[in-house]
Amino acid sequence: MPYTTLIWAAELAAWLGDPSWVIVDCRYNLVDADAGERVYRAAHIAGAQFMHMDRDLSGPKTGANGRHPLPQLADIIATFGRAGIDDSKQVIAYDQNNGMWAARLWWLLQWLGHPAVAVLDGGLDRWIEEGRLVTTEEPQVKPATFIAEQPTPTASAREIVEHLHDGALTVIDARVPERYRGDVEPIDPIAGHIPGAVNRPYTTNLTAQGTFKPAPQLREEFQTLLKESPPASAVHQCGSGVTACHNVLAMSIAGLPGSRLYPGSWSEWIAAPERPVARG
Repeated sequence: MPYTTLIWAAELAAWLGDPSWVIVDCRYNLVDADAGERVYRAAHIAGAQFMHMDRDLSGPKTGANGRHPLPQLADIIATFGRAGIDDSKQVIAYDQNNGMWAARLWWLLQWLGHPAVAVLDGGLDRWIEEGRLVTTEEPQVKPATFIAEQPTPTASAREIVEHLHDGALTVIDARVPERYRGDVEPIDPIAGHIPGAVNRPYTTNLTAQGTFKPAPQLREEFQTLLKESPPASAVHQCGSGVTACHNVLAMSIAGLPGSRLYPGSWSEWIAAPERPVARG
């Protein structure tokens, strides 16, 4: 059975060196976009290759499509092919600790019909805490042919606007509470949130140890958030469509499939002045 949500460090360690597994280091820093690649070169899990959030896992910005727009299909298919990913490969994504960046790769592969992808729970921090080795050696990657299936549906700004007042969608904002409320906005030019959105910071999915909460606990929390609405009504957003993937992953862990990502998220929403903004 493939791993489709999470994998523990001990489980990954047992598969290191298997040619049917592809390990990807997704570390990133919003303040210093090249920091992830630098720390990858300094130390990473053996066999891991690096994917950059901006160059590999996002597409060109137009000023109206958010800070981390989805890649063009041809580009992301080529990226996955260069990484040696095809339908025979188990993919493992990791970042430094909480999965906020690794979840983006997880979501992209799921979006294109590759279910055999999982996030390393606890990331590189947990890997090192358990005494497992890291290396500076970069792997020799054999390219493959990645064949994408029809992308699964995402949500759009237009759809959210159409349903702002009818309760058909439950928009879930993954940002920290102070950004959701509009108290502060360190990144985007306008503070606040989409009217009607509920706040669930992605860190709410984690235990005090930085690993994901057990599936039954996540299920209870999301069902409470959704009230009587089905999981398919959930639309996840954040600042740029990256950390929102963490909530998509958490709902999948919880056994609540069918929620969707709003890829453009807040940074796209505010690019059109006619879209309403709420605060508080």
